[in-house]
Amino acid sequence: MSVLTDLIYGGANAVAGLTEGAVNDAIAKYGADKKAAFPDTAYFCPTIYAATGVKVKTLGDLPACVGVLKSLITNQEDLGQALNAGLATAVGAEILELLKYVAEEKPYENDSGIGFVPDPVIRSLGVPLVTGDIPGVAVVLGKADKAEDVANVVRDYQDKGIMSFLIGDVIEQVAQQGVKMGLEFRVVPLGHDVTAVIHVVTVAVRAGLIFGNLQPGDLAGLLKYTKERVPAFVNTFGAIDNVVVAAGAGAIALGFPVVVDIDLGENQVPGALVSVCDHSETVKTSLELRSIKVKAKAVQLPVGFAAAFEGEIIRKKECYVEFDSDHNPTCELVTMLEPDEIEDHQILIEGPAVPEDAQELVRLPLATMVYVGGKKMQKDFEPVIERKIHAWFNYMEGVMHTGQRNLFRIRISKESFERGLRLKDFGEVLYSMIMDEFGSVVDKCCVKFITDKATVEKTLEEVAMPRYRFRDDRLAAMTDESVDTFYTCILCQSFAPAHCCVVTPERLGLCGAVSWLDAKATYQLAPTGPNQPIPKEGLIDERLGAYTEVNKAVAEATHGAVTDVTLYSLVENPMTSCGCFECICGIMPEANGVVVVNREYAGMTPTGMTFGELASMTGGGVQTPGFMGHGRHFISSKKFIYAEGGVERIVWMPKELKDDVADRLNKTAKEMAGIDNFTDMICDETIATDSEGVLAFLTEKGHPALAMDPVM
Repeated sequence: MSVLTDLIYGGANAVAGLTEGAVNDAIAKYGADKKAAFPDTAYFCPTIYAATGVKVKTLGDLPACVGVLKSLITNQEDLGQALNAGLATAVGAEILELLKYVAEEKPYENDSGIGFVPDPVIRSLGVPLVTGDIPGVAVVLGKADKAEDVANVVRDYQDKGIMSFLIGDVIEQVAQQGVKMGLEFRVVPLGHDVTAVIHVVTVAVRAGLIFGNLQPGDLAGLLKYTKERVPAFVNTFGAIDNVVVAAGAGAIALGFPVVVDIDLGENQVPGALVSVCDHSETVKTSLELRSIKVKAKAVQLPVGFAAAFEGEIIRKKECYVEFDSDHNPTCELVTMLEPDEIEDHQILIEGPAVPEDAQELVRLPLATMVYVGGKKMQKDFEPVIERKIHAWFNYMEGVMHTGQRNLFRIRISKESFERGLRLKDFGEVLYSMIMDEFGSVVDKCCVKFITDKATVEKTLEEVAMPRYRFRDDRLAAMTDESVDTFYTCILCQSFAPAHCCVVTPERLGLCGAVSWLDAKATYQLAPTGPNQPIPKEGLIDERLGAYTEVNKAVAEATHGAVTDVTLYSLVENPMTSCGCFECICGIMPEANGVVVVNREYAGMTPTGMTFGELASMTGGGVQTPGFMGHGRHFISSKKFIYAEGGVERIVWMPKELKDDVADRLNKTAKEMAGIDNFTDMICDETIATDSEGVLAFLTEKGHPALAMDPVM
């Protein structure tokens, strides 16, 4: 055998022996009936489930899995067989990690890693993955000879938006070099044991189950999906032993190339296992091996600028200056002007500058006024550009932006202010990103920041608020009946090839990120892009929202996977889901209504299933009558399950979700059914999660669903 296959089999056999012994010890200690489960997932042991279809629920289910693991280790010279031993190593790692959760409720609580990545986190990553905000996933493990080498690599990935998962001593090395870590920074420490690499593998395999409609047990389909659709790769630092090599073989079997920083000589495998001893070439080589192209951000700042910083939280004690509507007047407004009225790339600051030597938190008013013009620019695109301000400001390291319009908070950290970040840089960000992303409709752009309180107040009262009200009135009047065009959205097809959203004025994309105006603007920006117009023609059934032209567009977009779809029904040919939906709606037959649950809710629902379990029944571009993924804002739409009776069918929601949509939902219920304070009739988890308790509450409140015809 070659040195490489020797190492793979040596590591696989070592993991197999360790796994078998650990399983036997666990059964002897806890009993075969002891529950064995990873937290907050509907996919049991995801790798085992995806590859074999076996649902591991107790320790007694594991000996058979160990048998399958051992059968994959054939000790043959052929590299393909050796890669199977790598998959066996992955199975062993999954079992060993599972046993940590059996022995301890929170095995990573005192570790610097997070361990198993829950289903809701994977779903939340769906949108940035398909939009390219996260263009790839790096697995970084081992211990570098020099901490600055691995830290520089991880920083480079962070600047490029790549999500990095860290395993081993690199966690401390990266932290010591000052790299910001956590899910919000897309640098995620998983754990110190090499077996923690399985937590990246389970992210990849669940992507196939959640988004790709892979059927459990379809190993060939799984390997094809991870290779073609999950843009992941592995970097190892420092010396590697046979277990690391075996784990790397498992990664290669999944289609993830491995880059090591030691010289493997003739044991390299072109395109799959590569030596790169010059760390300045690690990132470049890794991205090339996975064919990942990163679009450079066209802006130079004294701090980092990348989507990886979008989730950064700036605490008050870390904050140097704050612009917030709680203490001062604020507004953000994008306004279209004639091009000859705009001096391109002009950045103005009107009012007092942020003091350079403040000893305590500085608070200032702020009006951010952006003026755009172009031959193809439209007034409808103003709010589309305006909503992007939130993301663009958050891309700056050390900046936190929340809210929108006249109700927002911007914080700049002390560290970033000391590094030279100023309002003029905010202007450069806006100019550069608008011209980069909207350059096909914007020919000229200028930005003005106002920090004088009296001027901000006047601007807010005389300019911003009237414009906001005008837009709101226009949007309120914009219904599905008032337009002659809908739009497809196939952004998610990179992960869910059989899925297609149909976006209408009253039904935004299920991810919550694409409105009808967004889709319209995107089509103008990229006529061959993910949003294509559908003429609203060929009405089949008004109640269902069925159109021949919609069916044609969906059939074409899904390559025939879906041929008939309705826009307003939960039961008859409902719209498909990809998996990154904000909420899911499911029928509760005994209440004659529907349960709506958001992915942030981790508890049980009256259906007897968690969000993850409900979500596992849909997604991947499959139509599942009775279940539907959707955005939060669709809940209060007059078209929400209109064919089944509309919002009056909603009988239960998590309290956080109910409170969030209450004002809009109450307004819809009043307009459609004359019901006052409808959300007071909707049960939530603080009242009951069991069927009997929910029914008792609904009966007490006289909920209208109880008197309606059966849903199905």
